[in-house]
Amino acid sequence: MDESKLNKTPLYEKHVALKAKIIDFGGWAMPVQYTNVIDEHRTTRNAAGLFDICHMGEILVKGPQALDLLQLVLTRNLADQKIGQVKLSALLNEEGGVIDDLTVYKMDEHDYMLVTNATPKDRDWAWINRIQTDKKFDCALRDISNETGKLDLQGPSSEEILQKITDADLKNVRFYHFCKAQVAGFDAIVSRSGYTGEDGFEIYAPGNVVGQIWDRLMTEGAKQGMKPCGLGARDTLRLESGMMLNGQDMDESVSPLEVPYGWIVDAQKEFVGSAALRAKQSSGIRKKLAGLEMTGRGIARHGYKVFCDGKEIGLVTSGTFSPTLNKAIALAFIDIDYCAPDTKLEIAIRDTMTAAKVVKLPFYKRLK
Repeated sequence: MDESKLNKTPLYEKHVALKAKIIDFGGWAMPVQYTNVIDEHRTTRNAAGLFDICHMGEILVKGPQALDLLQLVLTRNLADQKIGQVKLSALLNEEGGVIDDLTVYKMDEHDYMLVTNATPKDRDWAWINRIQTDKKFDCALRDISNETGKLDLQGPSSEEILQKITDADLKNVRFYHFCKAQVAGFDAIVSRSGYTGEDGFEIYAPGNVVGQIWDRLMTEGAKQGMKPCGLGARDTLRLESGMMLNGQDMDESVSPLEVPYGWIVDAQKEFVGSAALRAKQSSGIRKKLAGLEMTGRGIARHGYKVFCDGKEIGLVTSGTFSPTLNKAIALAFIDIDYCAPDTKLEIAIRDTMTAAKVVKLPFYKRLK
């Protein structure tokens, strides 16, 4: 891997200094682990983990018709969204396939920030821009990804750690809400949200100061057992929590009705892809993304085939050993007839058929 050809976040040199293992993640040089994935995973579940997520995209949509544009391009009804609230939604193509699942921050009246996944960001930008231009909505789009840094502080100790360096009263920041605040003396956005299944915060700040915020969090967090964590632990944490990875568990060939995203689709409004979803619904959904638990020995990996009574019925999209549950788990697209919990299946792991069963998602849910 030639790291010189990869995009780098403002924290890249800090990861190198910490001797992190760096990988190519969608064209970005990102830390996959600092110590090991299981240690970082358990640290996040039991104390707190700090993640560099500066590779994600941020797009501002501002103007009198900003909401009209977002209502057309996104599946979720945003009409009742309050200032300071975050909503998860999906951006679809005309065929109803998922371009991206993204979060919508309502910054002010007629003022929104979209937070996109890293890999589809340019596709998101081009798609929304084209629709805005075609329909002549009175609003402006601005891609601020290159000037914005993002840190995720996740885990049961995250509030206590962050409270030491911010003027925000974090107890008043509800889940999927945010506030503007000073963090380590710098202007930031603090959102109670994340991608791990734990309590935690997503912190947005200018890219030229995010390193100083990282350093303060590292200092304060060390007192509470916090550690820096890589994308490896982020992946096992999100999978335990039944969260999907864009580009792996879903892509533009998959509709939100085939994954656990039916709840972010408002059937009462028209949006790009809504006609295709209605047609798919009326003709019948034939496959679903389901949770699997391995009952035999082995770990199901992306692309492994799923069988029932010798019949091939699907493919694994994500799989791992769960450090919290101490068992192997997976997500897989399987025929709709085999999705009931406790259905006994088999996964072809290399040349061996290994026993598994369907389980309800999420695999793990934190105690309140």
